[in-house]
Amino acid sequence: MSTTASTAAEGAESHAAVRSDRTGTSRRGTFYRGDPGMWSWVLHRVTGVLTFFFLFVHVLDTALVRVSPDSYDAVIETYKTPLVNLLEVALVGAVLYHALNGIRVMLVDFWSRGPRLQRQMLWTIIGIWVVVMVPGTYVMLERTVRELFGGGN
Repeated sequence: MSTTASTAAEGAESHAAVRSDRTGTSRRGTFYRGDPGMWSWVLHRVTGVLTFFFLFVHVLDTALVRVSPDSYDAVIETYKTPLVNLLEVALVGAVLYHALNGIRVMLVDFWSRGPRLQRQMLWTIIGIWVVVMVPGTYVMLERTVRELFGGGN
């Protein structure tokens, strides 16, 4: 290896070992903590996979009615438990986020101003998600909370 190449490699290693954050203070290592855009990308993929698996299970349990109606009824009874009710809330949250972020992704891809406004659109969809999920969660969990703590119908 030439002297110039080895010097460049050493310089790259030292540059990777000590970096400066936005405040001007240095920190060691190369661990990438991401920004909101990266985390929205990860969450979009995770919610897509979760929605796919829900749909897969839903098709299987619905098909069960043709194979064994008694087994189907037993499965449906398990869906009435508080744990499954919490999972339903998570499913609605995942589908809602995935749908809203999908609209944002399409706007970023196909609207000329999309790339410049992608961060504002991200915070907007998060706001819409919260505005929809707060009352939605209340409505979806009302029956479960009443059954667990109120003991009534």
